[in-house]
Amino acid sequence: MKKIILTLALILGITAAQAQVTLEGSKFTDNWSFTLKGGAISPFQHYAVFKNARGVFGAELRKQITPVFGLGVEGEWTINTSSWNKPVSYVWGAHSNTIIDHQMVGMFGAFNLSNLFGGYAGAPRFFEVEALMGAGWLHGYKAGDNDDNSWYTKAGMNFNFNLGESKAWTISIKPSVLWDMNGDFDKYNRKVTDAAGNVLGNYPNKQGSRFNANHAAIELEAGLTYHFGNSNGTHYFTICPKQYTQADLDAVNSQVNALRNQLNNAQADLDAANARNAQLQKDLDACNSKKPEVVTVDKSKESMRILVHYKVNKTNVSADQQPNVERVASYLKNHPDATVTVRGYASPEGPADNNIRLANERAESVKNMLVKKYGIKASRIDAKGNGISDMFEELSWNRVSICDIVVNDNK
Repeated sequence: MKKIILTLALILGITAAQAQVTLEGSKFTDNWSFTLKGGAISPFQHYAVFKNARGVFGAELRKQITPVFGLGVEGEWTINTSSWNKPVSYVWGAHSNTIIDHQMVGMFGAFNLSNLFGGYAGAPRFFEVEALMGAGWLHGYKAGDNDDNSWYTKAGMNFNFNLGESKAWTISIKPSVLWDMNGDFDKYNRKVTDAAGNVLGNYPNKQGSRFNANHAAIELEAGLTYHFGNSNGTHYFTICPKQYTQADLDAVNSQVNALRNQLNNAQADLDAANARNAQLQKDLDACNSKKPEVVTVDKSKESMRILVHYKVNKTNVSADQQPNVERVASYLKNHPDATVTVRGYASPEGPADNNIRLANERAESVKNMLVKKYGIKASRIDAKGNGISDMFEELSWNRVSICDIVVNDNK
């Protein structure tokens, strides 16, 4: 028995290590299955197997803990279809006139050898092999006598065929051996004597629990299993798409720390911006609270200068320059006491006498437009040419008439 316990502990350790980090997390309600099964059972020894086989049927409810190890409960019942007259074992030999003559209810552990030694690829294989070990209550029914009770152990194999794309159904061939573990009464009697050697009586020799072929039965069943749907959308375990190493975790932690630092810096910038905004609001409130200053302008000193430019060797006012002359005329109309001084200039290029002519005619062209087009009195206009100009570094700017409008001091 100790060897069995140690073997179970070793296998459980292997299965736990095999599936430690490869699977997606699952709920307690995941990876359950239900099995209906039936077949034949016969004593292990002293009987012809097929001639003395009896029918057996049962059911299983299993929770798959890992792809390697599953734990379940089962119930099985034998059908009295043949006579086991030879009492080769304590319970298996119990002869009954009832239809159901034996009952086994217990727990079992199933070990998927295909996944244990071949690894789990993320979905069940079409064909897999499992080893099975279990124990439970064994009951033999008798007609007109006391029923027999014992406990049994079980060892067997499951040859599984997983069907369909979703692997929701499994058909299994399930051979196994069951042992009646209760001690039997030996056929030899044990004499009991007193101190003087007198025989007090004959008593049967009772043997303890043990694995004994005379107390065993062989079983062959076929099973149909349905695997209930899981929270991950499948009927089986799924593997995590990414296996993270410690280096991966360290890299993620570094990124988290970097983002945390960025967040802290962004918060500092936000605080500074809020402080600046508060100061600007304070300054704005201070400005709004001040009364506007009234500036008094002496309109008798008001003046305006407007320039009218000319093309090379031209004296007429071009269309693009007429708005400037119109501004002079508009001001003179709105201010009857104002006068304007128009001075004509020429750039330094070309002969001097021609430049003097250009300067005079440019001044006169502005005066003529003010008088003829806008109706300004000639007496309010002082126009003359000032000759060559070097007022501007850009030579073309010197081809100009400058109109200085001055408000009369005697206004």
